[in-house]
Amino acid sequence: MKYYSTNKQSPEVSLQEAVVKGLAPDKGLYMPENIKVLPQSFYDNIGNMTFQEIAYTVADAFFGEDVEADTLKQIVYDTLNFDTPVVHVNDNIYSLELFHGPTLAFKDVGGRFMARLLGYFIKKQGQTDVKVLVATSGDTGSAVANGFLGVEGIHVYVLYPKGKVSAIQECQFTTLGQNITAIEVDGTFDDCQALVKTAFLDDELNKKLNLTSANSINVARFLPQAFYYFHAYAQLAKQGKADNVVFCVPSGNFGNITAGLIAKQMGLPVKRFIAANNSNDIFYQYLQTGEYKPRPSVQTIANAMDVGDPSNFVRVLDLYGHSLDKIKVDISSEWYNDDNIRKTVKQTYTETSYLLDPHGACGYQALKDQLQSDETGVFLETAHPAKFLETVESIIGEKIAIPEKLQAFMKGEKKSISMGKSFDEFKHLLL
Repeated sequence: MKYYSTNKQSPEVSLQEAVVKGLAPDKGLYMPENIKVLPQSFYDNIGNMTFQEIAYTVADAFFGEDVEADTLKQIVYDTLNFDTPVVHVNDNIYSLELFHGPTLAFKDVGGRFMARLLGYFIKKQGQTDVKVLVATSGDTGSAVANGFLGVEGIHVYVLYPKGKVSAIQECQFTTLGQNITAIEVDGTFDDCQALVKTAFLDDELNKKLNLTSANSINVARFLPQAFYYFHAYAQLAKQGKADNVVFCVPSGNFGNITAGLIAKQMGLPVKRFIAANNSNDIFYQYLQTGEYKPRPSVQTIANAMDVGDPSNFVRVLDLYGHSLDKIKVDISSEWYNDDNIRKTVKQTYTETSYLLDPHGACGYQALKDQLQSDETGVFLETAHPAKFLETVESIIGEKIAIPEKLQAFMKGEKKSISMGKSFDEFKHLLL
């Protein structure tokens, strides 16, 4: 299958090129030339399939023409060695728990898949020195770093905003060593993202280095996130609860919801989506006004959503032919400030004993505010609450147990390189 740029100013490329390059030369993001609708028989039988079987069927529709069947199957099965269970929280609201992977965040799915697919392509090309650049507001860094840890021929540079990720998140990518370098940038996530994007467009860097991205701008990172929407639907179908499903997605860079929208275009019977924002409500405002006005991000307790110019917004526009009316049919939005988020975490814990992380809290509250009585709501619980330990404990006034996987990271020694936000400094460091 060919992949085209959302800016339509550069030639179509193969999957291999889209994955290895990351960003198109015209600064656009790659999209598959067609989105295959899966047969009705697949949906009729989906409740009887395992997560890995479902994911392989979906992966085959995207990547099957470009990757041998046994290799693709191995990549999928290897990536998904953990579950993404749907858990009932309250009334007709369910949590899709995406924190059962190695770094306890939803990005384990995309991060692990991409690491394996990129490793396969690099080996095929006979390369031994690829540099993966990734900007993180928290969970991307740990998922990508752990996905690529020890992968031969690849060195990962994780750029993160100083003082703006939780201490536990920071441990997960600054203590690894080996082929992972953490770079602490004196700025915001948007500054980190700008450095990565500028690097891909710098002629000298690209002549001297093999660069690629592991942010959700990379098709191999964001498309696999469709897997767990299908798996969530399958779990509801098994319980006879799959009519009028509404997915609510805590949204920062918009890769996660874009994967869900693509699942819908593949025929997944989803009624609609809600994009839940924190105080960085750029998408919410777009739906209200029809104008997209990016602005500098503000820091919140739901830090992974602190994005002032979501990269994947262009993919959403592309999917809907730049029609605001069509977008509004499938997606609504809500936004919550820190006080709202704290209130939701505390109230939900008191009333249901279910502990939300600050991002999941936005998703849960948006469902409470918008869900109709004949709908089944599923919010994406994107990370384990213990990753935001101080925040969550201060809200509920109790200590929470830290999973063993997280405790292991916390024992490591922090190693990172500090720098300002100037591109010249970053370029010098890479060279």
